[in-house]
Amino acid sequence: MAAAVRMVLYEDDSVQVQYIDGSKLQLSPCGSEFLFEKSPPISAHPLKQPERIRQRTHFVISTYRKQLQRALDFRNSSATCPFLSESIIPSERKKHLLIDTSEVRWPSLEADDSMIRMESGTVKITSLDGHAYLCLPKSQHEFAVHFLCKISQKPRVLSEISKQASKDKLIEKAGNISGSLSGQRLKNKEHELFCQILKSKEPLEKTSCTNETEGGAEPPSSGTDDTHVYAWVKQCWSVASCPEEWKYPLSLALHFHNKVNDMLEIDPDVTTSRILTSRVSEERRKEVSILPKALLLSCPFPHLHRWKFCDTLLQTQSDEEYSYPELVKVVWYKGITYRLTHKNVNSIEIYPGDGSVLKSEGAYLGKYFTCYSYRIGTEEREEKTYSVNNLPPDRPGSPFSVCSVIKEATRILQHCAKMRLSLSHNYHICCWKMLPGINDSSVLPLLLKESLVSNVGRFLAYSDNKVHAIFLNGITLTLNWNFSSSVEKRQVNQGPSLGWCRLTFPDGQDQLIQIEHPGPYERYVTVVTSWCRGLTQTSSREIIARPSSAILEENWSVASELEKIQKFNLLLENSDVLNYTSSKKNELSSDSSENLLEFNEKRVSLALKKNSEILQDIDYLLSNSKK
Repeated sequence: MAAAVRMVLYEDDSVQVQYIDGSKLQLSPCGSEFLFEKSPPISAHPLKQPERIRQRTHFVISTYRKQLQRALDFRNSSATCPFLSESIIPSERKKHLLIDTSEVRWPSLEADDSMIRMESGTVKITSLDGHAYLCLPKSQHEFAVHFLCKISQKPRVLSEISKQASKDKLIEKAGNISGSLSGQRLKNKEHELFCQILKSKEPLEKTSCTNETEGGAEPPSSGTDDTHVYAWVKQCWSVASCPEEWKYPLSLALHFHNKVNDMLEIDPDVTTSRILTSRVSEERRKEVSILPKALLLSCPFPHLHRWKFCDTLLQTQSDEEYSYPELVKVVWYKGITYRLTHKNVNSIEIYPGDGSVLKSEGAYLGKYFTCYSYRIGTEEREEKTYSVNNLPPDRPGSPFSVCSVIKEATRILQHCAKMRLSLSHNYHICCWKMLPGINDSSVLPLLLKESLVSNVGRFLAYSDNKVHAIFLNGITLTLNWNFSSSVEKRQVNQGPSLGWCRLTFPDGQDQLIQIEHPGPYERYVTVVTSWCRGLTQTSSREIIARPSSAILEENWSVASELEKIQKFNLLLENSDVLNYTSSKKNELSSDSSENLLEFNEKRVSLALKKNSEILQDIDYLLSNSKK
């Protein structure tokens, strides 16, 4: 099996993997399908297309099992909904439970027996039932959470039919005698589950966060129809962008970590069992976490899967790496992890693997990077700041190259900036977001304001805070402008939400321009930003403060469209336009040759003027009826 060189996880949870031999693997956003592209042999013709194999994940053959398993683990580590196929999950990660659990309860601040600080400085928080635990390293930049998740199920109709058929076969074979045996087996399973719960309550000082064997309990030997198969899932998140379900345990870990450090400074011999924490943050009310649910085993929308591999004949190697039209979430490249967040600005965190962390500082594309590390054998923290324009040379014996790592991070940030300024990824429909029960409130962007500036061009503002300007010379400019709907925060939040804009030239080439320093394109940037500020000050209450859902309902409501048609028909019936046209048709049919000569230029201009007045009256009546 060829070793992986690069793995990229995108915002739609799709994965692309590049291997050292030139082969590639692409995983669908839902994880139920994959496409493997074999590397062409050396003797192959340059125009020959590479061989591609497309399979269902659940039915993967042994040739691609290991590659697919690693790609799935990489996806599930930061995906919104994991995909867990029982056929490829190792047995040591599976666990059979008699109960169907979908949530876990975390300990309170007084239950210090569920909070452990290890020798490495890592803080571990375990749920009350032992079905989840959270690990916060000493650096406090990222955290790992392990939880039990029910494996991916078949669609509901098929699973119910197969389950009923298996039950009917068991009844036919076993008869009435099997009832007593199954009852005895059920009691044995309940006793085993009780023992497992007791074991999970034991002190966890001897356990390790990284080397712990998850799901060590052996699955029941028989009667699996009465149990639910779960699998241990490990996810890694940035502390700066923590999901909602993990905010409370993370706040516990942060508070416990700070409390331990304060007590250790006073008394170095103090133990963690003697430390009692006090009140935590406002996350106290969220002691119960709803666990993420696994996606279905087969995707109901496979036609939405888009397989995109770049043509090596048309693009260079540097352009291929992040060519997928989607924002990047996580990148693993030669043992180094790059984790991105896309809230107001694009920021990136780099984890080289030696315990240090590099974070992008400054506006937008990361002008500076700050490295946080600890000296070996001490608790002293070091901070170093690097400028992108003046990177240091590689030092002999260093575990990684600071220069190459920061350059790679800058390229990823530049790709994300281009995607945020692109007009194509907004309309990308993800397959797993179409499933019922997935909370995805994103709607297609709507046109909020359109202006035609004389001798300049056409400006358009959309509901997703995107502004698109088309100039008369063929150049188009796209930028993100934060149209805040809050009156109190208007002075703070309104403005460009991304410090870069995108210029597209008439020949199709595009270029990222910094808004603060546009250079020779200052006049384009100045005109668009001035128009955005004027739009914010004059019409923000009428247009921008209205939520996109209300605009969508008003513009696309069937009832409102029917009402407009009825009003228009009523105007036509009560006016003499229809009678006038019908009489004219009769006159034309009786004596067409004479009537056609009577239609001179004055009558044509008079008819056009009347039509214009009628259309204006219709617009006036419709606007008054809305008020």
